[in-house]
Amino acid sequence: MRGNSLEKDLSLLINNQEYSDIEILCEDEKKLYGCRAILAARSEVFDRLLYNGMKESYETKISFPKINSAGMKIVLEYTYTGSIKIESLTKDNIIEAFYAADYFQLPGLQDFIMNTFKNTLEKNCDENYSPELLTKLAGKMPLTEDNILLNLLVEAIAVIPLNTIEFGRLSITGLRYLLSCTHEKEKSFATPEYEVFRYGAILAAKQVSNEAYNTLMEQLPTLEQIRQENPVQTKNKIIADHQKVAKELEHLVKLIDFRRIKGQILVNIIEPLGITPIEIILNVYRYNTLSFNSDLNDTRGMPFNYVYDESACGSKLIIEDNGKVVCAPNNNFTDWQSVSIKVTLGNKNFFEWDVIIEKFCESAAVGVCALENFNYETWAGYQTTGWVLSSQGSSVNSNNWLGNYCPSFGDGTKVTVHLDMNKRTCAFTVNGTKYPEVSAWNNLPSKLYPVVSLKYPGRFRIQPHKKNN
Repeated sequence: MRGNSLEKDLSLLINNQEYSDIEILCEDEKKLYGCRAILAARSEVFDRLLYNGMKESYETKISFPKINSAGMKIVLEYTYTGSIKIESLTKDNIIEAFYAADYFQLPGLQDFIMNTFKNTLEKNCDENYSPELLTKLAGKMPLTEDNILLNLLVEAIAVIPLNTIEFGRLSITGLRYLLSCTHEKEKSFATPEYEVFRYGAILAAKQVSNEAYNTLMEQLPTLEQIRQENPVQTKNKIIADHQKVAKELEHLVKLIDFRRIKGQILVNIIEPLGITPIEIILNVYRYNTLSFNSDLNDTRGMPFNYVYDESACGSKLIIEDNGKVVCAPNNNFTDWQSVSIKVTLGNKNFFEWDVIIEKFCESAAVGVCALENFNYETWAGYQTTGWVLSSQGSSVNSNNWLGNYCPSFGDGTKVTVHLDMNKRTCAFTVNGTKYPEVSAWNNLPSKLYPVVSLKYPGRFRIQPHKKNN
């Protein structure tokens, strides 16, 4: 019944030919209908176009050759009702909608689009379609640092290992902007620099020819393959159109820090390809010759900030040293408690971190947990949502103890957790010895958190994994 809700009544006017006095012609040649008075009242851009005394002021048609009908429909819904139904925004129209909102200077609509996208990322970390969106945006809008959606997309893609993004999902322009936003910046980044080069080179080859693409896929192994085939060897197959590949790669190589790539890989794999300027290679050789102890990691940016979370901590535990240390200082406290970390692990990434047992306690535990039904007042391994390695050398989940995973450990032990969210598996390195993935943990949840369990006199330190230690 009309008259009860202004929003519902105005929604009847959206793209309604009967109540409209202007036709809107879009980029995809689709025709929509609007009411010029409402559009002008809601957008200064529409006001200038429709009431400027020029021909648009009296004509019944107006064209927008760069606005897709999908984006225009979102603009109409917002201008008429002041809101957007969440289901109206999809991965197929969100870029068009954001571009249209920017064009018509509708900051409220832009904020809604941004918040919707953020919520989608948080709720569906396994379905991160940011590479596709960055590719669309790169072809639609200027890649500028003040573009808020662009920056959000870069942040979302930076924490995805590039070798898990299928070729074709991220354009070479999108990759270039991703690298420019993270080059020599203290931002979280998940991909080692060699893998950045590999992905960029193969993507460049794909623009040239299928033959060049297939050759580079063969010539450039992943880091995991390199580790399995030590020493590194190259097949030295001639790359078809290698000069064209080098030209496509030209703008990307300036954004790759080759100093972070091991010399053996640089000499045996990258240099023989002939697609990287020799000046860049020589500069790295000079750097390596003059640097006795380079402090560069193999990955750009900063590591994830692993700190214990006071809001996700047993009531008797104390967090110290800016969140890096947790301890159980009370000798009257004889029960185990747990604490997790302020970082969500997901998005099909690969994560590694170290836990140093500075003071040992009985049945110390290191591993991961899910937040659902997790109780920080007890030992993580007793729980269905806790997966830990105990100091007795057993892997434990739901109080199911699988012994003989590794030798028992105590004071001074460094435990490295290797969490592969692509395969949903976990493995541990204890005092420098890496052990295989825990076979029973082959389908971990899509969102996990680092966790430890301890009691008096336990004192555990957490830090990003230091590969050179």
